[in-house]
Amino acid sequence: MLVSDVMSAFPAYIRLGATIRRAAELVSVSEVGQLMVLDHDDRFVGSVGEEELVRAMLPSFDEVAGGGGSLDDAFRLFLEKGRALAERIVDPLVARDTATVRPGDELARAAVVMVDRGIRRLPVVDGGKLVGTLSRADLCRAVIYHS
Repeated sequence: MLVSDVMSAFPAYIRLGATIRRAAELVSVSEVGQLMVLDHDDRFVGSVGEEELVRAMLPSFDEVAGGGGSLDDAFRLFLEKGRALAERIVDPLVARDTATVRPGDELARAAVVMVDRGIRRLPVVDGGKLVGTLSRADLCRAVIYHS
């Protein structure tokens, strides 16, 4: 079985230069934990996930200690930092060394890559263009419906 047999052909994506606010909106609305990132020529460049977005907004220990040290203070700082970052571009948060697979790759190979690297959603790229994504849920569906 091939990656193209089970991949999602309509991946959630964002373009370089988009704001962190837009990335957070897309993660929320699409209900995927990871957005694929394209350049302005529609070439795949990497991904940005909810983890990177949240991590960018988290205050450091020193910031929390300097802001009072309580959980309420930490949450207030988290909100303030999030507001301050909202209009910045997402580009510095993009993971550019993302593993990818091709549509014609064997599904078993993709599964091994995902498990070995702890990847939940794998970009499917053909000739530099994003053509889909393969999630762990897609793998599970493949096993259920093709056994």
